[in-house]
Amino acid sequence: MGPNRLIVGCESLFVPYAPGHAGLLLAAGAAGMLAGDTLAGRFVPAGWRRRLDAPMRLVLAAPYLVFALRPPLPVAVAAITVASVGYCATLLLQERLLELTPDDLSGHALGLHSSGMLGMQGIGATLAGGAAQLTSPATGMALMAAASVAVTVALAPALRARPAPPSGEASGEAPGEASAQRV
Repeated sequence: MGPNRLIVGCESLFVPYAPGHAGLLLAAGAAGMLAGDTLAGRFVPAGWRRRLDAPMRLVLAAPYLVFALRPPLPVAVAAITVASVGYCATLLLQERLLELTPDDLSGHALGLHSSGMLGMQGIGATLAGGAAQLTSPATGMALMAAASVAVTVALAPALRARPAPPSGEASGEAPGEASAQRV
């Protein structure tokens, strides 16, 4: 389960955390996401994108750790806004996915990515709801954030590795030539 899916579990607890202000929390998340996606998509140079994916996943999770202290509304809004900037990591990882996928399969890869992401978001919300049921919404949010930080730290070394070029590119062959010769 990816870190982003765990943070969706935090967002699923906005209503029980602040029933009268859940809309404000959701708007703060949307504003942070818009800011992060705009900055990463338009202003971060390509050379920096690969370096920023793990830090942005940490930005996505770490601010939610404050919910362990049951923060007042202004602190919660600020934490959610800052955290949601980290959703730009999804764009950065999608870019890597497309680098590793042959052009004729890119639509399939993105479709599979989206389906998996939606399914795992449901699982993240279910886990968060279960944790909140046993503890409190704030504790559930903090637990999901801690799990997201742990997953990010565990996955970061593997995601830092430079992917191998698609088959044939390293040898100067056209993509697909090497696989056609092996058949």
